Amino acid sequence: MYPAGNILIPVAHGQLEAIIKEPTKESVGSALVLHPLPTGGGTMHNKVVFRAAAALNETGLTTLRINFRGVGQSSGTFDEGEGELEDARDALNYLIQNYSKSSLFVCGFSFGARVGMEMGIADDRVDYLISLGTPVDKYDFNFLRLCRKPILFVHGELDEFGDSQRMEALVRELEPKTEVRLVIIPRADHFFEGQLNEVKRAIVDWVTTKLTRRP
Repeated sequence: MYPAGNILIPVAHGQLEAIIKEPTKESVGSALVLHPLPTGGGTMHNKVVFRAAAALNETGLTTLRINFRGVGQSSGTFDEGEGELEDARDALNYLIQNYSKSSLFVCGFSFGARVGMEMGIADDRVDYLISLGTPVDKYDFNFLRLCRKPILFVHGELDEFGDSQRMEALVRELEPKTEVRLVIIPRADHFFEGQLNEVKRAIVDWVTTKLTRRP
């Protein structure tokens, strides 16, 4: 018997393995949570992804974590980010069709942040973006200049894949165009080792503020 909450989402290339979890209180929205680089061992069970989903659940959001193509029981093979964008869109469609259509968040960690923000900026249904461990040293983030949606960045001061000063420069560039918050966690590395509670606190505080302001 498949564990409760674990689902298989039908897609063009076969299926996406996923976990859906509703909050203990009444759901006030929903969130898609995306994992780090598959070729580096990233899955929806990654501890940063798991803790982020728990934080989002705590605020009253229904969360959907997926395995990108080629990971776990998801069909297909790694596609350098292009196919993963399609996976994210398919997961978002599933979430909207089956759960809350209001207060829609997209949250990603590392590679998942790169995919989630590109997809979320382009989709009018997405209200808010959360980027954890943004790998600004590894990928091109110029597409963020088009963003007009509120973004939360949570970043480790010692992130190996995203220099914190470069992260601060990116945020300064975005601030005149959209609402953006950057939380830099002192002494934290890319995986926030030993400091996941700080990541959770940053997410809960920011999301709670957004949900309180929303009519």
